[in-house]
Amino acid sequence: MSETDPHILFEKHGALGLITLNRPKALNALTHDMCTGMRERLAEWALDDAVRAVAIRGAGPRAFCAGGDIRSMAESSRDGTAAAAEFLRDEYQLNAEIGDYPKPYIALTHGVVMGGGAGVSVHGRYRLADEDLAFAMPETGIGFVPDIGSSFFLSRCPGEAGLYLGLTGARIGLGDALALGLVTHSVAQSDHASVIARLAGGAPAAEAVTAFARSAPPPPLGEHRARIDTIFAASSVEGVLERLDRDGSDFSVQTARAIRMRSPESLKLTFRLLREGKSLSLHECLKMEYRVGSRRVMSADFREGVRAVLIDKDGLPRWDPDRLADVKEADIADYFASLGGNEIPLP
Repeated sequence: MSETDPHILFEKHGALGLITLNRPKALNALTHDMCTGMRERLAEWALDDAVRAVAIRGAGPRAFCAGGDIRSMAESSRDGTAAAAEFLRDEYQLNAEIGDYPKPYIALTHGVVMGGGAGVSVHGRYRLADEDLAFAMPETGIGFVPDIGSSFFLSRCPGEAGLYLGLTGARIGLGDALALGLVTHSVAQSDHASVIARLAGGAPAAEAVTAFARSAPPPPLGEHRARIDTIFAASSVEGVLERLDRDGSDFSVQTARAIRMRSPESLKLTFRLLREGKSLSLHECLKMEYRVGSRRVMSADFREGVRAVLIDKDGLPRWDPDRLADVKEADIADYFASLGGNEIPLP
């Protein structure tokens, strides 16, 4: 798997362990085998004294990684198998291992970085991105929730920007990603080979990265930050929508429209995940997300969202329930309940 899977490549170049996500036609979306392969190789390189740093990149011009293989997860959900939950278990363990990695981990990103792509980049020590970056956590639009540790990193974005991103699924570019701490350095994709060469030659990671860093572009979301921080500080999703409606600006109207298109139950779950994640460690957030995610992938909303967005592509999901007012708090609480012997094995 980690040796022969053509969808992920592992190479040693001098002092560098290099990972290439190699599914460009699928925007380098992660499969289960890619995640388990990464876990195996990261563990090996952690013990290899010749490897001083690890870097990860995505093949092709369009994307670093567009997320996980959602179609296969939806098929597992329809078939009633445990494959989707097993995928999430390995993916979340990989996220934790990246966050804990004992050597510098450098994500060389470009283009689309969404969902699982954020999971194999944001938890690393250095996150480089080019000006074509399109970062998003769009899961509420397919009846799922922002996961892969996002209850940890989105909840730690300045102000309420993380909750805004989690509920709306909004795409942001390089300037905003830098301002929110999701990216650490602006580095052109054309310079990635030079960064790799320096790392392979044994240069300290900080030196190799900063040698090609450029000044940050302006963050377009910045002009709305005060409004976001006030509105998204509400105590519920309903409260957020009430404040957006009351504000009435073009930005608020568009934001409210985006939220109302998403699964009401996913919105409620996301709100609680990000609020609770503020006071939890990365491992605790991933444990919480696994409780929610492993149940959510078996839901009718998830299957319906995937149908509407990825299969039939009609953009007309029929959520159940289809109103926030009809979402039962007891049902939300059930998603967060212990899984007993099926909890994700994280320390």
